[in-house]
Amino acid sequence: MKKSEAPAGEGRQKQNKTTKHKSRLHTTRLVFAISRSLRATATKPAARCCLAKEALRTSDVLLQKRMARKSDAGAGPVGLSVGLALLQLLGGGVTAATLKGSAYQGLLVAIHPSVPQEAKIVSSLKEMITEASFYLFNATQGRVHFGSVKILIPATWERNNYAKPMQEAYTKADVIVAPPYWKHGHDPYTLQYGGCGEKGKYIHFTSGFLVNNDSIGIYGPHGRLFVHEWAHLRWGVFDEYDSEKPFYISSQNQVKATRCSSDLTGIYVCEKESCTEGSCVIDQATGLLKEGCTFIHDKEQNASSSIMYMQSLSSVFEFCDSSNHNAEALNAQNRMCSYKSTWDVIMSSDDFKSDIPLTSKNSPLPPTFSLLQATDRVICLVLDFSSSMDENNRIIRMRQAVEVYLLQIVEENSYVGVVTFSEGGEVKSQIRQVTSADIRKQLASDLPVASYGDRANVCTGVQLALQVIKKHDESVSGSGIILLTSGGDSSLSKCFSDVIDAGLIIHTIALGQSASQELEQLGKMTGGLSFFVTDRQDSTGLIDVFSAIVASDGDTSHQPVQIESTAERVKGNGQIERSTIIDSTVGNDTFFVVTWLTKEPRIVLHGPRGKHFTNGEFDVDPLLRTARLQIPGIAEAGDWTYLLTNSHGLPEVLTMTVTSRAVKSDVSTITVRTHTNKDTNAYPSPMIVYAQVNQGFSPILGANVTAIIEPESGDPIILDLFDNGAGADTIKNDGVYSKYLFSFARNGRYSLKVRVQRDSQTISPYPAILWSPAMYIPGYITNGTIQMNAPRPLMNSEDSHISSGGFSRIAAGSAFTISGVPTGPYKDVFPPCKITDLDARTEEDKIVLTWTAPGGDFDQGQAARYEVRISQSSLELREEFENAVPINTSSLAPQPAGSKEMFVFKPEASANVTLIYMGVRTVDKSLLYSDLSNIAQALIIPGEATHIAPAKYGALAVVLTTCGLLLLVASCLIVSTVLWTSKKKKKVAIDEAILSHSDSALAV
Repeated sequence: MKKSEAPAGEGRQKQNKTTKHKSRLHTTRLVFAISRSLRATATKPAARCCLAKEALRTSDVLLQKRMARKSDAGAGPVGLSVGLALLQLLGGGVTAATLKGSAYQGLLVAIHPSVPQEAKIVSSLKEMITEASFYLFNATQGRVHFGSVKILIPATWERNNYAKPMQEAYTKADVIVAPPYWKHGHDPYTLQYGGCGEKGKYIHFTSGFLVNNDSIGIYGPHGRLFVHEWAHLRWGVFDEYDSEKPFYISSQNQVKATRCSSDLTGIYVCEKESCTEGSCVIDQATGLLKEGCTFIHDKEQNASSSIMYMQSLSSVFEFCDSSNHNAEALNAQNRMCSYKSTWDVIMSSDDFKSDIPLTSKNSPLPPTFSLLQATDRVICLVLDFSSSMDENNRIIRMRQAVEVYLLQIVEENSYVGVVTFSEGGEVKSQIRQVTSADIRKQLASDLPVASYGDRANVCTGVQLALQVIKKHDESVSGSGIILLTSGGDSSLSKCFSDVIDAGLIIHTIALGQSASQELEQLGKMTGGLSFFVTDRQDSTGLIDVFSAIVASDGDTSHQPVQIESTAERVKGNGQIERSTIIDSTVGNDTFFVVTWLTKEPRIVLHGPRGKHFTNGEFDVDPLLRTARLQIPGIAEAGDWTYLLTNSHGLPEVLTMTVTSRAVKSDVSTITVRTHTNKDTNAYPSPMIVYAQVNQGFSPILGANVTAIIEPESGDPIILDLFDNGAGADTIKNDGVYSKYLFSFARNGRYSLKVRVQRDSQTISPYPAILWSPAMYIPGYITNGTIQMNAPRPLMNSEDSHISSGGFSRIAAGSAFTISGVPTGPYKDVFPPCKITDLDARTEEDKIVLTWTAPGGDFDQGQAARYEVRISQSSLELREEFENAVPINTSSLAPQPAGSKEMFVFKPEASANVTLIYMGVRTVDKSLLYSDLSNIAQALIIPGEATHIAPAKYGALAVVLTTCGLLLLVASCLIVSTVLWTSKKKKKVAIDEAILSHSDSALAV
């Protein structure tokens, strides 16, 4: 390992300016030292209370000083908003915690069922969140803290006298403790795939991280790290570091580490073979340091920001704001948030839009914790059999879907009951435990075959189901209801309070256009899903939504997956011939189900090895118009081909549905979840459709993902979703596929499902780092000595590829509602989307720009032209783009959305080294302009220049001390480096002018 010490240029020259800050930093360190001591010494409640009070008193002093300082600066009143967050099972960006006053109440932490029981996990969670609460309170300048926290213990752990969950579930948690997303990946991260200011999905910790004390040296105190991730989750801000672009060239022509604030000090250390010249080496093509050079921070700093860069430093307790935000850094925060500081984004969030003054300046009490433990799943079907169900074959379609649910979908050992209703209600089956195929068949056989009343009284059915569940268990909280109705009952809200007080979770299915508009509200208020199914005959919508209602405990090993769902109107004596893939992760309990409207078709099914099945081997129900085949044992992996022949001369609608379960309990299946970013929307505001495709916590890449969106009437909308990091897709190759949705034909409800396929020839690598994990700190400088942490574990080659080959999946998502759609033709109001992946490089005297093409309408269609401008000031490009120098783009014709664009131009010749900034706007045929792209930079080096490195950056040597072999995987690696300057070696071929016009080149 070799290193290059940065002189006192960037940051070190500013230390004398921050002396006045030291007393404030000392106070903050004391506060958090006390809060950390809660976990170290206060094992008894009394001791914990005393230490907490001392932390509060010390924190009060700090808070009052900070509030006074803000007041002197003309800041507005300190305050917060009071909001209500409604729970949603699959909806991204909805957190369980709600802000009440200054406290986040109901923060939900859930432990995955596969995590082995370990008491230290729970104690570590409590310690981490307690420390985080004080840190958060100070970081938000006295605005918010954590009030109450619920920890959901899995049913796989030993039973204890924990409280029973109500609407709390693993899939709704703000924080999960779960297996790593790849074999050795214990980096904490937040699943965040929305835009700037949009909430994330969850924070992911592993048990290994929580119980391993060594992680503090790598990530810093866990409470501080929690606040870093909370800012991702709650406020939709992004990291201020960038592992792919760790360095940039500043407007002063200095090479700097990507960070915020730029006051943080340190040195460059080179660890790889690219440093053979004796120090960190400048790449002449980019002007940046070559790969292998790392910025190592001083352990002791004076800078107080930023939490989104390196919260692990003891001096850091603030977010970067407009006064110290580094708008030049090439990081995700600048790219995604249009160069706004993290604090500006946070203050524009719903939590702080209403700046209500605090009633007290006192610091908060520590958060309270309650432990819940999941119990057996109890579900009651509540089904509409009123006369409205006689329309459009609704009863037959409902019975077909319910039979699929009872025979194939509901998990073994669940408890299930059935209630039907019209004007009154009937109990068709009391709660029974599903322990055999016979019980499943008995439950399915209890359904009526015809309607029996004129009006649908939904409350009657729901209240009867509540009684049925109470008969099974007086404590009904956490039990579920699946409510299906086509009736327009306007009195549904009358029974809202009954089910909410009971703690029931109600999943609603609105069938047809006339179903009550209150169904979605009931689903939201109880933490359930809300679906909509059209009356289209050539649709498998009902079967699809029933297949999507699975247990919410996070354990997919026993849950079914839907592999195929197709419906087609076939002409007389016509045929459907299709194939679907049974992949290597599934094969247990594999069912092929065929349905028809009039007459049983001829069925031929061929397995991968030539075995075939016909009607005689299917279980046929002529009244229900279904044919079902369960493959004995484990279904063979590979392509299964089916041929359905319409056996009479009139047109017929034929469907095929295939479901299966994990081939073994310890194998993670490939799962798909889909949702939109909003459940209500007003035209012309766009929506985003998401589909998350994973095997366990590892993303599946290279899949073909198609969304099918059906309105109440009319043709469906078909969207191809992409994981390309452009348009609606925030992050490339994270397994989250997305697309803008904005073109609607009518108002009303819309249903959503996705079809995901990948052929058998595709084997896609996982990305080395998913999403944006917490920064893995390589080491620190303490008293002139580099103390390095063990290197981040690398993926094995067998971990980095998925071996399942091809697969197929179907997944239904929650319904959404659109309003404000014009009745007639409307003008184009949809601009091209913003380019977020603009990149620049130099080739000789030319600049090569690359980006992903947006569309004429957001990320769809084709734009009319591009506007490229350059400047020697990034600020000018951002704030006065029209005044920057335009580049002739007459030869650049936009390609269809999603294509890779490349544009080469030659800037005006200069005798000096020149740093050029570039930005792009896209224009559509209606002259609507996109937002300005991210800013790219390139260094132009005159060809005749002689490049000699400054002598002051000659080689520095380091001494490595290791225990055992110096291997990348050696867990005992202890690196203690002693700085000493060797003789100046041969200079590297680079001109000092490339970096700066002064001796402060390569300043840090």
